[in-house]
Amino acid sequence: MAKTQTRFVCQQCGRVSATYMGKCPQCGNFNSMVEEVIHEEPVGKKSAVRGLTGRSQPRPIAEVSGDAEDRVHLPIGEFARVLGGGIVPGSIILVGGDPGIGKSTLMLQMAMEMGKTQRVLYASGEESERQIKMRAARLAGNGQGSMPEPLFLVTETNLEVILNHVREVKPNLLIVDSIQTTYLSELDSSAGSVSQVRECASQLRELAKSSGITVFVIGHVTKEGNIAGPRVLEHIVDTVLYLEGDRFQAYRLLRSVKNRFGATSEVGVFEMREGGLIEVTNPSEAFLAERMVNAAGSAIAVTMEGTRPILVEIQGLTSPTQFGNARRTPNGVDFNRVLLITAVLTRRVGLKLGEQDIFVNVVGGIQIDEPAADLAVAAAIASSWRDVPVRADAVLIGEIGLAGELRMPGQMVPRLREAQKLGFKTAIVPKAIRKGEAYPQGIEVVEVRSVEQALQAALKVDK
Repeated sequence: MAKTQTRFVCQQCGRVSATYMGKCPQCGNFNSMVEEVIHEEPVGKKSAVRGLTGRSQPRPIAEVSGDAEDRVHLPIGEFARVLGGGIVPGSIILVGGDPGIGKSTLMLQMAMEMGKTQRVLYASGEESERQIKMRAARLAGNGQGSMPEPLFLVTETNLEVILNHVREVKPNLLIVDSIQTTYLSELDSSAGSVSQVRECASQLRELAKSSGITVFVIGHVTKEGNIAGPRVLEHIVDTVLYLEGDRFQAYRLLRSVKNRFGATSEVGVFEMREGGLIEVTNPSEAFLAERMVNAAGSAIAVTMEGTRPILVEIQGLTSPTQFGNARRTPNGVDFNRVLLITAVLTRRVGLKLGEQDIFVNVVGGIQIDEPAADLAVAAAIASSWRDVPVRADAVLIGEIGLAGELRMPGQMVPRLREAQKLGFKTAIVPKAIRKGEAYPQGIEVVEVRSVEQALQAALKVDK
C-alpha cells in the first residue's frame, strides 16, 4: 500500500519544508508555503518509463547524426527573428508576460498563420471556444470566413486529455495556454502549484523531444516580472521569451532571454492595434516619429537589442525641488544608473543638481539596460538644466565612468550605420584607443575623452 505524507512547498521558489512557515527562508515571500499530499509508491512496484524515447542506449558521439534540422518558416518576421530565424521542430518554447499584454493574441496570430501550412492544436484552459473564435475573427478581419482548416481548437486543462488529443490530431505545432491552468490528475496539488507546473512542463518536453512536435507554452508572471512557478521551469524549456511593454503604450517588445537555437537578448517589436499585433520593421523610425526637434532635455541614444541597433529618444527634466530631498524618477532606465550619472555630472562637470528633482524618460516604453546610453542620459539632464537643446542631428554613445571618463561600448560600427541610415550627421563617441573596423563614411564621428568634452560638443556651449 502506498504511503502518504504531507509537505509544504513554496509556490515562488519551490523550497520544500516538513512544517508550515509563514515566511519562506529561501526567497523571503510571506504566505507562499502550500500544503501538498505525497503518495509514495512501494519500492517493488514497477515504475513507468520516463525517457524521451522509451529507451536509453549509450552511443559513440561520432555515430550520432549531426545534420542540422531545417527550421520551419514563420511568416511573422519579428517573431522569427527572436526565435533565431524560424521554428525548430521538437523544441519547447515558454512565452511569458504581464496580464493583458498580448500573449494569447500573439500566439493565436501565430497559430492562424502556421495553420495555413501546418497542423496546429491550440489548447486553452483560460478561455472558451467561442471567446477564442471571436478574437480569431477580429484578428482575421473578415467576420466568420477564411479560417485555416488545419487549426484545431480545444478547451481543456487536464494534461492527460490534451495528450490524447495530440495523438488523435497529430499536430506539427501545439500551443498550451497556459501552463498554470494545466494539471495532472495523478497529483493531489492544485493547478498552478510548483509540483503541477514542473511535472506538466516535463511531460510536454518529453512529448516535444520524442515526437518532433513544437510546443509553445504560455506562462504567467509574478508581480516582480518573473515567470510564475519554480525556477526549474525555465531550465526545462529550450527558449524563454518575454512580451514586454506598457499597456498604455502601443508598442510591445518580444525579448529572448534564453535560446538554445539562436542568439539571446534578441528583440522583436510589435504595435498593438485593433487587428492584433502588427510588426514594426523599423523600430528606430517608429520611436523617433513624434520627436520634437531642438527641444531642451532631449537626446538620442543608440542601444543594441541583441544584434539589432535601435535609436531611442531619452528625455531629461530638471526642476527645483519643493521638498527637503531631491527626487530621482527614471522611466525606462535603471534607477541606480541615474544616480551614478547625476553624481558624475555634479562632481566632475560642476552642475548643481543637488537641489534639483530629476526625471528621465525613454520614449516608446522601451527598457534600456546597457551602459552605452549613459552619455545620452547625461546630455538630456544637462540640456534641461542649462535650457540649451542638444544638436538635432547628433547621436550620443558611450559609457560613463566614475572619474567622468567615457568608455567605448561594443558593436560601435553597426550603431553608427543605423544612425547614418536615419539621417543623423554627427555621432559623439568615446575616443577609441584601439580601432578595429573603420567607421562608416557619411557621418561625422566626434571622439571625446570625458563627459565634459562630450557636453561641450553636444550642447555647443562652453562650460
